[in-house]
Amino acid sequence: MQQFDQIIARLPYSKPFLFVDKLHAVDENGVEGSYTFPEDSAFYKGHFANRPVTPGVILTEVMAQIGVVCLGIFLATDALDNDLEIALTSTQVDFFRPVFPSETVLVRSTKDYFRFHKLKCKVEMLNSNGELVCRGTIAGMMKSKNHA
Repeated sequence: MQQFDQIIARLPYSKPFLFVDKLHAVDENGVEGSYTFPEDSAFYKGHFANRPVTPGVILTEVMAQIGVVCLGIFLATDALDNDLEIALTSTQVDFFRPVFPSETVLVRSTKDYFRFHKLKCKVEMLNSNGELVCRGTIAGMMKSKNHA
């Protein structure tokens, strides 16, 4: 559990753009974590009027933070210091169900490959009923700012 807290502490995000509440599992092949969408999140205002829905770009960001960045931090712990540069390189996501304010989602990620500082993962998001919200492939690059 302490290892999970250390990974979350190394994320280069802060509220309100930190979309990781808890990591449940992590190993060299993947990660699982969750996030609950606060009802008062700014992106709900006007999306959509009288029926707020979490934007797909935010769902993608949640999957990227948990499924790629958290896993990348775990995989590169010995190679990288605390001063990370992170860049999203590609996404392909299909959406199946909406996510509403106050919902908790579970993200599961499976490593496709990690080489030359590039991590590519198959990622899926489930709602609290275990229903598939979205899934796809997300890739990103990570490197230490001190080792250009």
